[in-house]
Amino acid sequence: MCSVDVPKLLEESGAILRGHFQLTSGRHSDVYFEKFRLLERPDIASALCSKIAERFSGSDVGLVAGPTTGGVLVAFEVARQLGAPAIYVESEAGRRVLRRGATVGKGARVLVVDDVLTTGKSVREVVSLLRTLGGSAIGVGVLIDRSEETLDFGCPLFAVHRVEAKSYAAEELPEWLARVPVTKPGTSTDV
Repeated sequence: MCSVDVPKLLEESGAILRGHFQLTSGRHSDVYFEKFRLLERPDIASALCSKIAERFSGSDVGLVAGPTTGGVLVAFEVARQLGAPAIYVESEAGRRVLRRGATVGKGARVLVVDDVLTTGKSVREVVSLLRTLGGSAIGVGVLIDRSEETLDFGCPLFAVHRVEAKSYAAEELPEWLARVPVTKPGTSTDV
C-alpha cells in the first residue's frame, strides 16, 4: 500500500469545493467533497480503501455492503482487499433494497462502507436493511467523515479521514452563505 496524505490529496485533486452547496441530505454547506476526484483514480481509491480493509481485517467479515453510488466503488475495493464478496444496496421507490439477485444470509457478518458520511442516512438505511434480511453490521468504514455529531450505528465506525464541515438547514442559513448562489452537486435524487 502506498502512503497517502489525505488532506493534501483532497486539496490537490480538486475533491474539496468551496461555495454554497445543497447536499444530498438537503442541508447546505460552504464546502463540498467531490469524492469522484478520489474514486476516479484507482491507485488512490485503492490506497484509501486499504485503510478500511486494514481496520476490519480481523473482524471475520462475510460481506461488504455499500450504498449506491460512491459506496459501490468503495465496497468493491474493500471486499477485494478482504477477500470477501461485495453487495450493492440500491434505492428503489425511496427505500434501500438489494437487487440483481443479491442476498444476505441469515447471520451474515457485514461490513458497511461508504464514501462520504454527512448525516448517516444512507448508512442507517443499509444497516436497517441488513437486519431485516437477517444479517448484522459488524462495522462501518467511510473514506471521509464530515458529520457534525457523533453517529451511532450500533457497531464500530472508522473513517479514513475526518473533517470539520458545518452544514445548515435551509431555514437556518447564515446570511453570508445565503448571499452565495447555491449549487446542488452529487448524483442522488433522495433529497
